[in-house]
Formats: sequence, structure tokens, C-alpha cells
Amino acid sequence: MKATIYDVAKEAGVSIATVSLVINGKGKISKERREEIRGIMLRMGYKPSMIASALTGKKTYAIGLLVPDISNPFFAEIARAVEDEGQRHGYSVFICSTDNKDEKVGHYADLLQQKNVDGVIIGTGIKELSVLEPLLNGGVPITFLARDFPSVEVPSVVVNDYEGGAAAAEHFIALGHRRLAVLAEQDSISSSRERVRGFRQAAEAASLSLDPALVLSSSVNEGKTKALELLQRHDRPTAIFCCNDLLAIGALRAAKEIGLRIPQDCSIIGFDDTVLASVTDPPLTTIAQPIEQMGQIAVQLLVRNIGRRGEHPERIVLRPELSVRHSTMAARDAYA
Repeated sequence: MKATIYDVAKEAGVSIATVSLVINGKGKISKERREEIRGIMLRMGYKPSMIASALTGKKTYAIGLLVPDISNPFFAEIARAVEDEGQRHGYSVFICSTDNKDEKVGHYADLLQQKNVDGVIIGTGIKELSVLEPLLNGGVPITFLARDFPSVEVPSVVVNDYEGGAAAAEHFIALGHRRLAVLAEQDSISSSRERVRGFRQAAEAASLSLDPALVLSSSVNEGKTKALELLQRHDRPTAIFCCNDLLAIGALRAAKEIGLRIPQDCSIIGFDDTVLASVTDPPLTTIAQPIEQMGQIAVQLLVRNIGRRGEHPERIVLRPELSVRHSTMAARDAYA
């Protein structure tokens, strides 16, 4: 027979109201007493009913996470960090893959609002912010993760994508590369736009112009195909900056397919520094994002917002770092 809140209260020698305060993180109860009561709940196998909490307007201790594709290693690592940090705060996490499509974002926004989740972390590309209206109108706290939407005043944690793009260009330039190319994501993705902008402006600062024909937009699935377009040109670039690691892996595959050597024939830089970056052939030079830290901060911001709504939203900007491996080298004519 399942333990009830009455059983927990009796075992702990406290009132039902005290157990309820512990469950909802409220009341003037010492840390030691809270941990003792939670320990009794765990030992007795007592689990508060999320449905009952939702019906009474209480916290459900559930949050949503919207990402483009959970099979993408970057978002898989983000999801793990969010899940781990969420559990540390007592929250379960519902993970939703949107494919960066507004109709899916809108569907999940409506669904999560109906499920009475306590908050939602948005880590997906969005073209029309109106798709978030079910959450915004329903008063559901939101935190943006790795996505920047300045027009919506909610907490956010991002990496300085502009700085990361600039670092990629500066690394190529320091290696003597002059003919640079870019494989970007969809223009609706703010992080990709900022990476390209940083790359472009760093190139211009070194008196290099970025040929528009060498800046291609691509989905992850089209990465190899788009890279082939660049690598088979008669005026092939000597260096390609890819706006995420999966695009960079597509470029590595494209080069191998047509017999080019990386980095001897073309240097490649990715962005993210997922687990795949260190196991590619050759290991990938990339712009590293502090993925675990980003997920942790996103949850912390959301939990804080759940507890104290209406405060001025925080915007946390983290710094990326260049991680040099073996997919970049000096241009052949750099010191000629």
C-alpha cells in the first residue's frame, strides 16, 4: 500500500501542514528538519501527486525544456545538465524536440501550459515569438538558453556568440589564411547570426572581405552537401568556419569524400565543443561553449523566477574559448 502524506507526518512527528510546507519549499523550517522529513518521504516511498498540486494551484515541480533536436550532441549535453540541475532542485524535466519549427514550438508551449508546469526553458530557434503566447499569457515563467530574444523580458543565459565567431576568424588569420568561408545555420537562429557577424567583422578588421558566395546557410542534415559546394569550387577556400560541430563534421566528411586532406588542404573550425569534437578524424578545432554551466545557470534562473516573479530579468553572458586540436594548420602559402 502506497504511503500517504498522513503516514509521513505521523512518522516524522509533525503536522500534515508541515510536510506540505517541506514539499513546496515554504515555511520557516530548519534545513536539518527539512532534510529529515525528505529522508522519511524517500524511505517510505511517498511521492506527492503532481496532478493534485496542479489542481490546487500549487507547484507541480515539473519544468519543460524545448530544444531543436535531442539527438544533436550539443542539445543532448544541455538536456543532461538541465535534468541534473533540475533534479537537484527537486524538479522533473520534460524534454521536447522542436526541429526549430514554430508550429512545434507552439504545440509544446500549449501542451506544457496545459500540464501546469512550473516553468519552461527555451533553447530552440523561433521565427515568430507569438508562438510563446500560451506560456506568456498563462503566466508561466520562461528562461532562454543559448538563444537571445531581447524583445521578451525574461531571464536568459547565452554565450557571447559574436566573440566566438571573431575568435574563429582571428585563429584562421593568425595561421595565414586569407580565403575564408562560412557554413552557417538558419538565419532565424540568433546564435548563428551573431557567430557569422563576429567572424565577418574580425575578418574585416584584418582587411579581409568575406565573399558572400562563400557564406552558405545549411541545416545539420545538409552540412556535407553544402560543404561540397565550397570544397569543389575552382577558387576553393583554405579555411571554413562552421557554426556548430555537426556542420564541421559534415565538412570533414565532404573533404574525405573528394580526397582532400584536413587540415593540409583546408582548415576547419567548429563551434560547441561537444563530445564528438575530440573523436573526429582529425580531432576538431572548435569554439568551446561551457555547456554544463549553461544548463545549470538556466535552471537556477528559472527556479529563482518561479519563486520571485516580476523581478528584473537577469541576462547572463558566458565567454567561449578556442579549443585548438588538429583540424587547423598554417596556410601553405602563409610564409611564402
